[in-house]
Amino acid sequence: MGTTTPPRTLAEALRARDDESLAGLLRARPDLLSPVPGDITQLATRAGTRASVVRALEHLDRFALQTAEALAVTPDPAPYATLLSLLTGDGQDDGEHRDDAGAAITAALPGALATLREQALVWGEDDRLRLVRTARELLSPSPQHPSPTGLGPTVAEATAGMSPGRLQEILAAAGLPATHDPVSAVTALTALFTDRTRMGELLDTAPMEALAVLDRLVWGPPYGEVTPNPTPPVRWLRDRGLLLPVSTRTVVLPREAALHLRAGRAHRVPEPRPPAVAAVAERDPQAVDSAAAGQAFLAVATVEELLKAWNGGGPTVLRAGGLSVRELRKTAAALDVSEPVAAFWVELAYAAGLLASDGEADERYAPTPAYDEWAELPAQDRWVALATAWLTATRASGLVGGQDAKGRALSALGPDLDRSAAPEVRHRVLALLAELPAGTAPDPETVLARLRWERPLRGTAATAGDATDLRSRIALWTLTESEFLGITGRGALASQTRALLTGGPAEAAARLAPLLPEPLDHVLLQADLTAVAPGPLERPLAEVLGALADIESKGGATVYRFTPGSVRRALDAGQTAADLHAFLAAHSRTPVPQPLSYLIDDVARRHGHLRIGAASSYVRCDDEAVLNEILADKRSAALRLRRLAPTVLAARTDPAALLDGLRDMGYAPAAESADGDVLITRAGAHRTPPRSAPVPVPEGPPVPDPTLLGAAVRAIRAGDTAATVVHKDAEAAASPGGPLPRTTPAETLVTVQAAAMTGSAVWIGYVNAEGTASQRVIAPVRVEGGFVTAYDHTADEVRTYPLHRITGVAELAE
Repeated sequence: MGTTTPPRTLAEALRARDDESLAGLLRARPDLLSPVPGDITQLATRAGTRASVVRALEHLDRFALQTAEALAVTPDPAPYATLLSLLTGDGQDDGEHRDDAGAAITAALPGALATLREQALVWGEDDRLRLVRTARELLSPSPQHPSPTGLGPTVAEATAGMSPGRLQEILAAAGLPATHDPVSAVTALTALFTDRTRMGELLDTAPMEALAVLDRLVWGPPYGEVTPNPTPPVRWLRDRGLLLPVSTRTVVLPREAALHLRAGRAHRVPEPRPPAVAAVAERDPQAVDSAAAGQAFLAVATVEELLKAWNGGGPTVLRAGGLSVRELRKTAAALDVSEPVAAFWVELAYAAGLLASDGEADERYAPTPAYDEWAELPAQDRWVALATAWLTATRASGLVGGQDAKGRALSALGPDLDRSAAPEVRHRVLALLAELPAGTAPDPETVLARLRWERPLRGTAATAGDATDLRSRIALWTLTESEFLGITGRGALASQTRALLTGGPAEAAARLAPLLPEPLDHVLLQADLTAVAPGPLERPLAEVLGALADIESKGGATVYRFTPGSVRRALDAGQTAADLHAFLAAHSRTPVPQPLSYLIDDVARRHGHLRIGAASSYVRCDDEAVLNEILADKRSAALRLRRLAPTVLAARTDPAALLDGLRDMGYAPAAESADGDVLITRAGAHRTPPRSAPVPVPEGPPVPDPTLLGAAVRAIRAGDTAATVVHKDAEAAASPGGPLPRTTPAETLVTVQAAAMTGSAVWIGYVNAEGTASQRVIAPVRVEGGFVTAYDHTADEVRTYPLHRITGVAELAE
């Protein structure tokens, strides 16, 4: 007798695999590990469940899926030659199916089958290939779920339940001899449709209109509607069995007839090779790196500008979570970008853990304490932190402005923006760009075509050129966001990004640092009350200048404008006129213009002349004439002021509103404390409690690490041994009244330690705390501290046993 008996079930096929092959299955389909199957039979059962098979099919590339679809319309089991013929055709077509395509299919089919076998979707030898039953049901044709191949049911399936008389009428119309029973009639009709010569002769007699009907059905869907009194062409086809009834108003083109018309092909366009990613431009790699570095610096500056704007407490959080449309519009205007781009920067800051809600009663968004640490890092490290957060984030900012499944608007920072496929798609897009020569910008459409080949969609969204599916949308967003973030430069992948993907954050930062501009310690003051920063400024200089002046324009050089309001802002932050004069003199490469000096002195002279406190609020001033002027001004009516003393006015508004009102009237009041001291207000005082970055939402179970895979395989093997081998010699011991194994404590310890090292299973006798004795099959994993931790196949779980309660250990019978 030979030792290579073909497997009869999927379980037998899995049992014949080696440990590495089983680990490959569990790695490819991690959902099979939750929980760890007790034995091979349980693993095979779980691998055949609908949810698991659907997930496995959705992770196949297009040609592997086409191979499975072809197997679904073959007899079960099918020889390799039949499968190959379905994919290549029988060579008698009109030349559309070229020889090179057939050679490519022949070369690619073994790899596709290996993938299907590895994932336990196909089993059996090449002469008896079997598609897992659940996969066959999902991919087989039916009126409710047409086959992806566009093929209909076989003649035998379509004629099931047809009267014998009707079958004989079909045979007679097709020119076949009458038979004695329905089975032989179906066999004769099937033989006609699968015989190219006789089928060709039959179709030669068909009316042209009938052939036109077949042309509409041949590539699917194979079903058509008919009236109670069909047209002559349809009647001709129906009489000869080329259209078979499914219901009173529906007919179907049988599979055998369709395959003849298709020249034996299951698919119109088999795709054995992945489509290549085409280039649209070849650029100088150094120019690409420089452009990407410039954009990376701008990305860091934009995030910093956003968070500075929210330093004192940003916009409020909507009741349902997220940022309101109005606040997003204001943020976009402040950053001088469109609303979708503003949503991207907001979401990026959130993903990096730099932005969160403060959790207070009047909940607002604000920078987190991590922002202060991030802001102190060099620019290249700040970029690496943003790029890393973007790569791993599952939140998709491109969804902002759309609607969820219930028709509710999706807002920035709101719920329901997580898409678990986002990190995988981003990494795959960048990997495809990395495969191109340095400086090469890809054609986005070819990138989408490649992604669709690698993960084709099942159903209507799988049609070529359809960019509405989520993965394609994420890919397009990835290409756009890569430019914003400096991942790419002028459409091509930058070398610093290649370093980030292959070498890690430190290498990427080292590659980026020389490309970034050096921060400057000076500005150029001009007579029109502006200052020009010809490049990025050192952080202390930028912070003080940002308080002293307003940014008027950004670009290669930043223009700041000094106004009374900006100077007052610096004075409110605790600066004095002398401090501001000294600061400008120290950091300007040009003399301080006289108008600017006058502006600072004038605002400083009036700053704090009026004092605002809490009464509800009050105004005090040593100059009675100023208070008289305020009272006489009609614009002060809304403040509802009244004189309490010659130098004091009381108001019914709060101090903040009173400050804003008097400033709008042209005064420069200062707030004071209950002790009469001037209150100094500085930006950046509001921070959220410590917050961690949002955790990405995983796409299905995580891929197990090698240690877990090895332990799982050992446990499955041990359980299978217990289920299939042990009972031969241990039946008596396994019985309730059988004797417990007996070994000395030293022998017990040595045996379980050896089993843990080799990954084998053993029999143990065990007495629990209540004194109940039992026998168990365990696969020891760890032995330490007087305990053995093992996978208990009797209880189908991991347990820990005290060694002193184990009466003895026996190796499993082979």
